[in-house]
Amino acid sequence: MSQTHEVTNQVPPHIGHDVAADPALLDGLEREGAGWAAAELHELGTLAGSERAADWGRVANENGPVLHTHDRYGHRIDEVEFHPYWHELMDVAVGHGLHAAPWQEARPGAHVARAAKFYVWGQVEAGHSCPVSMTYAAVPALRTTPELAERFEPLLASRTYDFGLRAPEGKRGLIAGMSMTEKQGGSDVRANTTTAVPAGDGTYRLTGHKWFTSAPMSDVFLTLAQAPGGLSCFLLPRVLPDGTRNSLRLMRLKDKLGNRSNASAELEYEQAHGWLVGPEGRGVATIIEMVNMTRLDCVLGGASGMRLGLVRAVHHTTHRRAFGKALADQPLMRNVLADLALESEAATAVAMRLAGATDRAVAGDAGEALFRRLGLAVTKYWVCKRAPMHAAEALECFGGNGYIEDSGMPRLYREAPLSSIWEGSGNVAALDTLRAMGRAPEAVEAFFAEVERAVGADRHLDAAVAGLRKELADPAEAEFRARRITETMALVLGASLLQRYAPAAVADAFCATRLGGDHGGAFGTLPAGTDTTALIDRARTEPV
Repeated sequence: MSQTHEVTNQVPPHIGHDVAADPALLDGLEREGAGWAAAELHELGTLAGSERAADWGRVANENGPVLHTHDRYGHRIDEVEFHPYWHELMDVAVGHGLHAAPWQEARPGAHVARAAKFYVWGQVEAGHSCPVSMTYAAVPALRTTPELAERFEPLLASRTYDFGLRAPEGKRGLIAGMSMTEKQGGSDVRANTTTAVPAGDGTYRLTGHKWFTSAPMSDVFLTLAQAPGGLSCFLLPRVLPDGTRNSLRLMRLKDKLGNRSNASAELEYEQAHGWLVGPEGRGVATIIEMVNMTRLDCVLGGASGMRLGLVRAVHHTTHRRAFGKALADQPLMRNVLADLALESEAATAVAMRLAGATDRAVAGDAGEALFRRLGLAVTKYWVCKRAPMHAAEALECFGGNGYIEDSGMPRLYREAPLSSIWEGSGNVAALDTLRAMGRAPEAVEAFFAEVERAVGADRHLDAAVAGLRKELADPAEAEFRARRITETMALVLGASLLQRYAPAAVADAFCATRLGGDHGGAFGTLPAGTDTTALIDRARTEPV
């Protein structure tokens, strides 16, 4: 081989490490009551960092789902075919309880353990997290109708992944989907025109077109339709109890920016059979708990993507040399990496705190439920809004190599905006923050009770908390200011948690930059004197 083909100064593959070896994640796991799950988390993390899992994620994205509306004989089948590696990903996720398993586990911390595993396994491939998340989130909505919960919850919580269209109660485990939006309304689900007519046998017949249904090969779906009593929630099976196909017609799969391994479809109901979930006219109230649960997973997904981008950037720059030394030893690159680390640490800390609040709220803690309601809206807005910017900067750490598909960074970059759009884009999340405060003023005090636990730890944080109280006391043009208000609340919450639980190098730098104003408009603008070594070292991965 000629010398022109000698390969030097290239970065080794980022495989063979434990994805769960994440200090902020492990601290949150212990702090929020799920330290007992550490061994399983590390087992999953080691698999997530393996070459085998990396291949599953890459190939599942390169070979996306294919819709088959008819079989070769002309029969309508409405099936989506996935690459076998998609099923490997799903099998691991379900087997480790990333779906609805915590609802059948009374052990304190079950929802926290599940959140940590969701965060770790999502770094392999984010698309399959969607049906896993919806299966988790379906249970609270179903519990409004005990007879349906009794029938389906144990199967939704089963740790057996049983793919294929068969009658739900004849399967060993179920996956749930959600179908809410329509062409004319989008987030305004009250504009839905799908109709639901009582059939006289305890079921309803639904007719209409749904604009976006994720994971259309799920076994059951929660959906909204206009019943005689108003907008209502229904549970639709893909296959009816007698084994015949329900009339859910898949019209096309969406050609999405990212999330390529996951099928998302337009579908039509043609007198589809469904069961009423909750009372007629209370569809939004019934399904809102599902939405809140998926919002938790949006935060976890955003934080997970940030961690993935960070550790990849640190790995690449540690092994790549330029201008006489490793990129990671160049002062300006260290500024960028440390800044990315700050953002990731805060996102992870807040995500795990909200997982803990979820665990305690499910157990009946009213105060935690209030904090969770507002904290989720605030954090869904901010963490998911920051994820695309974080991914773009992490990609740039690779230079031109990061723009090439082989690096894996374009997939992360395309995936990053989804969490901010799914379950309510930025404006919806910011307005929901105002709505949560307006409907439950006591949630505001629960929020301040949380952030004020760090009072006196940092002058920038103290000033920001005082300023936030003043901001919230002014109702003028609140909707116009909704993003600003929500951003401030998110930063204050993140700073409070870091001051209480993170190393001083992390907490102080976050407060000085995000609250004290000692920061530019881009990543990599930390002030002189920042302990970049302490920040970057927490993002290094070691072989296992």
